[in-house]
Amino acid sequence: MTGARLFSIRRRLLAWLLVATAAFGALALVDTWREAERMATALADRVLAGSALVIAERASLDDTGQIAIEIPYGALEMLSSAAEDRVFYRVDGPPGRLVTGYGDLPVARALPGGEPAFADDVFRGEPVRVASLSRAASTGIDEVPVIVTVAETTTAREELTRAILMRSALRLLLMILGAALIVGIAVTLSLRPLYRLGEAIATRSPDDLSPVETPVPSEVRGLVGAINSFMSRLKTALDGLRNFTGNAGHQLRTPLAVVRTQLALAGRAATLAEAQAAARKGDAAVAHAERILAQLLLLARVDAAAGAEAEPMDLAGFARDLTADHIPAAAEAGIDLGFEGEGPLWVRAEPLLLGEALGNLILNAILHTGPGTVVTVRVARDADRALLEVEDDGPGIPEPARRSALGRFARGPTPGPGMGLGLPVVDEILALYGGRLALQGGAGGRGLCARLTLPLAHPPRG
Repeated sequence: MTGARLFSIRRRLLAWLLVATAAFGALALVDTWREAERMATALADRVLAGSALVIAERASLDDTGQIAIEIPYGALEMLSSAAEDRVFYRVDGPPGRLVTGYGDLPVARALPGGEPAFADDVFRGEPVRVASLSRAASTGIDEVPVIVTVAETTTAREELTRAILMRSALRLLLMILGAALIVGIAVTLSLRPLYRLGEAIATRSPDDLSPVETPVPSEVRGLVGAINSFMSRLKTALDGLRNFTGNAGHQLRTPLAVVRTQLALAGRAATLAEAQAAARKGDAAVAHAERILAQLLLLARVDAAAGAEAEPMDLAGFARDLTADHIPAAAEAGIDLGFEGEGPLWVRAEPLLLGEALGNLILNAILHTGPGTVVTVRVARDADRALLEVEDDGPGIPEPARRSALGRFARGPTPGPGMGLGLPVVDEILALYGGRLALQGGAGGRGLCARLTLPLAHPPRG
């Protein structure tokens, strides 16, 4: 269960969604905070400029030419707020003479054209927003420049910024939760085909290795295809295992029974010669069982090699060398073994398995033809195929029995040791590489010719 939680698709998608949304949300909040500050500052500046303008319009010159100004209550009242910000002002005449207000209040640098100037500063330990406006007081004849400065603490502006930011953060949080809920539901619905696929596989019988036919989304078809391919390979392997165990049990039963019988006879033998004769028969039965096991293991290897890609090999050179390896055994049996053919002749096959196939044909000829027989291994090209023949002039196999001789455990009419697996093994090995085995009469109607055909291949590069 721990592994399932660690690799949960739903949790991974939700985690990625939350991380991505949180990252973008943080960037959005930073931008919102800056925009809220800009808006709050613009609003505060507009009010400050309006208040400074109202005060400047009340500036005039008295009879002595001095600046007289009346601070209207409404000019400062318009700056009041629920945040209880404090308001400060000052009025300056020429040359920098304080007319009224707070003499230590910072003044913003005046802009040309009579436009208000704004600045952030600190007054008496508190941050303030300052607006300064330059105007002229006139008597109709003379004009005197007047600078009006109005300042307000920033509590209201900061509260407005925070309020905008909190509302944006709340909306973002609701959006993240809504998206997580939608994604969770969507992922759950999207994973239902996988759940059905898992249930279909889990409820199957262990012997049911047929392809999975459960409908799945296109994104999962590759996985289902891989599962079906694996089940097909598993079925092939299990079939091969069943064939091996069944054949082994069937074929080994007789030689093992012979061994037990000969052991019993050796135990009851009255003379040493009788015991030795029983031992020789038991040894022959053991050797027969060994040959059966070797052939069965070879069949299992053939089944396991199905679908494997083979490299190109020179059939002519390979057959020549293998024939030479069997000449001593053929000579001991009184058989003339020879080779005919020129190379190279390239085919695509596994040398080990092809060697077993050709070796089986040569050994069959040595075991079943008898002394004085001529056996010829021949390699030639036939159009787009390679031809490999093992021909003898021995007793051969009657035509009606040739087809059945390719079945497993079929025995030919000629006497000699065997278990009926040699020719079927050869046929199955050739089938792996697109070839086939055919049995026909030898030259002049004598003996037997085992003909192997394989598709030609391009020689290896380099």
